[in-house]
Amino acid sequence: MPNNPVLARFGQHAVPEQVAEEMARQGWDQPLYVQLGRFLQGLLRGELGDSFFYPESVAEGLRRTFPATVELTLAAIALAVPLGIVAGISAAVWRNRTPDYLCMTVSLLGVSVPVFFLGLCLLYVFPQMPPSWRLPPGTVFDRATEFIAVESLLRGRGDVLGASLAHLCLPALALSTIPMAYIARITRSSMLEILSADFVRTARAKGNPPWRVVLRHAFPNAALPVVNIGGLQFGQLLSGAVLTESVFNWPGLGRYIVQAVQHSDYNAVQGGTLLVATVFVATNLAVDALFAFLDPRVRLGEATHG
Repeated sequence: MPNNPVLARFGQHAVPEQVAEEMARQGWDQPLYVQLGRFLQGLLRGELGDSFFYPESVAEGLRRTFPATVELTLAAIALAVPLGIVAGISAAVWRNRTPDYLCMTVSLLGVSVPVFFLGLCLLYVFPQMPPSWRLPPGTVFDRATEFIAVESLLRGRGDVLGASLAHLCLPALALSTIPMAYIARITRSSMLEILSADFVRTARAKGNPPWRVVLRHAFPNAALPVVNIGGLQFGQLLSGAVLTESVFNWPGLGRYIVQAVQHSDYNAVQGGTLLVATVFVATNLAVDALFAFLDPRVRLGEATHG
């Protein structure tokens, strides 16, 4: 963002006195350490400054847009995790056969195809689906939060819930392709290693049905890497589904930051980036804690090295 935000707001013909006054009002004429101190003081009070572009403060803007990104991310993960696990297990069980080739080809395409291109393809293939926003124009729904799907479900508004899920379908499908592909490949790799273990052969020798050997004995032991990659993918999606939100005009955090960058809105970009970084760090910490809880070897390793 090399532009002067004051000039971006008032135009290139702004008089120097006007620019100087705004710079002083925002505190941008102060040394960097003074600006940093003021920013940290405001952060402790929950204040992130005023937005140049949006008709609200940065904190209010984040509160308005972040729930939309959370709902979109949860919908994408709800698609990616089960489909990725089923694809990975199928590829491992039928290794070097048609299901394996099919699943790996689809997962390779999922990783390789850009999200914005896939989103445009989905809009072209499914023109009857709602292309943007979270509810149809004119929908009357007096909500207390921006979690529209959750709140409509709790209130028993089936019409609003159905409309909200219909608007979620295409963006969530586009956003889920990359985590689905990663989860499928990790599940396949982990399952191949576990299926050749001695305890799995013992379970087969005892006469257990194949489905029970796979689901009861093999998959629980192969699920730890899946939990790890699923948690990391969730953090990455939650911290900025920028392209997906831009293609589908989804009013979330990613679109908020993109528009702020286009209008040199420093405060909005700064606040949005800080929220993204916080979410990413918190998600990674939660995944590490969950991984240590599920795998006792991690805790034993820490005790041994300590």
